[in-house]
Amino acid sequence: MEFKNSLHTYKYILKLAIPAIAGLSAQMVVSLVDTAMVGRLPNAKFELAAMGIGVLATWAIISFFSSLATGTHVLVARKYGSNDYKGCTKVLTTSLQISFAVGIVVSAVGMLSAYTISNFFAADPKVGELGGNYLFFRLMGVVFFLLSVSYRGFFFGIGKTRIFMYSGILVNILNIIFNYILIFGAFGIKGMGLAGAGLGSTLATVADSIFYFLIISSTKYRRRFNIFRNFKFDKSIAKIIANLSLPVSLQNVFILIAFLSFVAITGLIGIEEQAASQVVVSSLFISIMPCFGFGIAVQTLVGNSLGEGNIKKARFLGFTTSKLATVYTVTVGIIFVFFPQIILYLITTDETVARTAMPAMRIAGFGQIFYAVGVVLANGLQAAGETMFVMLADVIISWVIFIPLAYFLGVYFKLGLIGVWSAIPFYVILYSVVIFIKFKYGNWKKMGRYL
Repeated sequence: MEFKNSLHTYKYILKLAIPAIAGLSAQMVVSLVDTAMVGRLPNAKFELAAMGIGVLATWAIISFFSSLATGTHVLVARKYGSNDYKGCTKVLTTSLQISFAVGIVVSAVGMLSAYTISNFFAADPKVGELGGNYLFFRLMGVVFFLLSVSYRGFFFGIGKTRIFMYSGILVNILNIIFNYILIFGAFGIKGMGLAGAGLGSTLATVADSIFYFLIISSTKYRRRFNIFRNFKFDKSIAKIIANLSLPVSLQNVFILIAFLSFVAITGLIGIEEQAASQVVVSSLFISIMPCFGFGIAVQTLVGNSLGEGNIKKARFLGFTTSKLATVYTVTVGIIFVFFPQIILYLITTDETVARTAMPAMRIAGFGQIFYAVGVVLANGLQAAGETMFVMLADVIISWVIFIPLAYFLGVYFKLGLIGVWSAIPFYVILYSVVIFIKFKYGNWKKMGRYL
């Protein structure tokens, strides 16, 4: 496909990005639905406290292993771009076998240690027990989640992001149904409380993996890719998937810890400032989510272009996607800077917390304007096989510059919450500049040479 007409290019990028954004948004809704339902249990403070532990522990585990989607996505995109449909099939079948093996181990270990994990983080024994119940049933579904991750990476690679959107919608509908029945009890089934939320989400995850299996087994995909005809494990492909995925996993973990440390630093200033920071961080995670949708699109576009052997096209599509994403971040940034109250009062009704958060919200709004360039081009580099470079750039800038700067400005120099949050634009701009330089001037002939 030629990309000479800018309007045509933007339409094609949005065709990939919008369903991915919808799918990612649907994933977030699952946790919100769980929390809303559990919050309606009688005297729900213990259940909500336990759920906070359970959700964070589950999220930490699945965010580490969900990077399998990146390795699968990048490799399938490259194979698909070169019209190597048999190669796409080899990648998927190998990825599925990795997901199954890893998922079985993680599910088993997680279920056996669910109560130990929960009690370690819980100060109250009752909270620890309730959290253990939730984790036990939630981690039961890890193997099915990872199978869905492999399917997701495959469909991303061939440009079918719409299937991910349908998957997200299905999971949300089933999650609501299963949770209602299992949390409160219905149709002769006794309510399980918080444990029902864990089991309900797991059943929705099982249904999701079945959905992907049915789609991939349909005539349309079976004829083109001959899925499951030669269900063999390819060691060379498994090694490439691991090489691509592991740096992404490590990056997810280190950045999660970095932001937890950032929020902890605001706690050194005061509880009110920490509460305000949590509100702003939550707002940021929601507002920047479309950037990850554009990132999924650019991985497909760059991967397909490199599969065609067209480096110039890969660069062009990477920069074009980042421009389109920047239009979004500029728009949201303007809202954050000039109308922060619109966002804040949607999240909290506490006037004091909202007022405290306003300066931080404005700073965060300015910083996120530049975020699109960093995250989109980083995904483009990952599609070129540079997952290790992206991981090192993010981790080094976060831990060597961002966290120390936040501490010194906010605590050491006593600039308070404004000082701490002033480190955010430094982090975002520096990261984006490093990624931009690598994407523009990197030696693309050497990038991803093992793919």
